[in-house]
Order: sequence, then C-alpha cells, then structure tokens
Amino acid sequence: MKVAIIPARGGSKRIPRKNLKSFCGKPMLFRAIEAATAAGVFDKVLVSTDDQEIADLAVKSGAWVPFMRPNELADDYAPTRAVIKHALGWLKDNDYIVSHCCCLYATSPFVTGTVLKDAWLQLTSSDKDFCFSATSFAYPIQRAFYFDDAGDIAMFDESQFSRRSQDLVEAFHDAGQFYWGKSKAFLSDAPMFSAHASAFILPRYRVHDIDTPEDWETAELVFSALEKQS
Repeated sequence: MKVAIIPARGGSKRIPRKNLKSFCGKPMLFRAIEAATAAGVFDKVLVSTDDQEIADLAVKSGAWVPFMRPNELADDYAPTRAVIKHALGWLKDNDYIVSHCCCLYATSPFVTGTVLKDAWLQLTSSDKDFCFSATSFAYPIQRAFYFDDAGDIAMFDESQFSRRSQDLVEAFHDAGQFYWGKSKAFLSDAPMFSAHASAFILPRYRVHDIDTPEDWETAELVFSALEKQS
C-alpha cells in the first residue's frame, strides 16, 4: 500500500490559515490533494491535521482524514518526521500495511501529479530509501558572504573568490515540496539528506518557499504565467 501523507496544521503564523487560503482560485490544501490524486500511484491520500475546518476541506476534496493529529504534534516546533511517524503508526495499528509513503507539503502548489509519479519511479528503480524534491542554487554558494559582528563583510571561504564560475561545483538544496520513502526508513529515522536518498531535480522556476505575503504574491504571479503557457 502506498500513501500520500499531507501535514496541514491549523496554526500557521506568518500567513494565517495558509493551508485554507485561496491560491490562484483554489485553496492551497486542495491543490496538494489534487496533485496527489492525479499522480495515480497512491492507494490513500491522507491529511494529518489538528484543525476541523482543514479536515472538512480535505474530505470534501477527496482526501482521507481518519484521525485528528494530537496537540503535541501541532505546534511550531513539531518536526515533520514525527508527524509522518505518527500517521504511519496509526496506519499500522489499524491493520494497514504501508510499504511506501510520500510526505507532501500542503503549501506546494507547483507540484504536479506527473512529478510525484516520476519521483516514485525514480525511487523504485534505485536501491535508495528516499527520493526528495530539490533544485539548484542560482548563484555559486562558494562565493557567499556574511556580515560579521561589526557589520563588516566577510566571505565564508575567501579561497574560492578568484576561481572561475565554471570550475566551482554546482550546489543544490531541498525544494521543500515532497519526500517519497520506504515506510520502514521513515520509522527508523534513516537520514534523508544522505546516501540513503536520491534527489528529484526541479527547475528553479517551479520552486518557491511561501512563508510571507510577498512570497505568496510572487508565487501566484509565476504560477499564473505557467498556467497560461500550459
């Protein structure tokens, strides 16, 4: 059995009620459920939430909400891995045998069913435990600088400054959209960003961290432009 697990708590702070907020005409959570359903690889699309309004929208959108998430896993400090392990534990206790699951963030409107399916195929064609979304940095991270305690500029690694861009190793980062994996790997706390995983590379224009109103506005503009092209 393969399950999509969508964590969607009710207490978002920077963008209140973010999971329910309309993104280009549809609730953000609905878009995640829509993508998981369109992938055609999940036996269940499960939403883990502590919020009744979110639960009602999830069920209306075709998802499964078999339990309400406990309060200790619904604050700002609850790690996503703990939320996934709780859902897998509930499924096991209720006689559901889950071989693989995919943690899909509710605030990932750029994810498509095709991407989720292709990432599943990438995972199962390898010997890895996980496959997660990633993208490349737009600028060489080796030339990054910071401001020290005196407010002066300092490079993280001065030795890299004079090297040509084409000689620097390309760097990538977690896209924060989805994490496919074997259930036993999630439960055993196997590290995600390691040799245990492969990365499903996305183009940078499809990766947007939506944490502030400005992030939201930017993401909607890009999403709308992509919709017009499709």
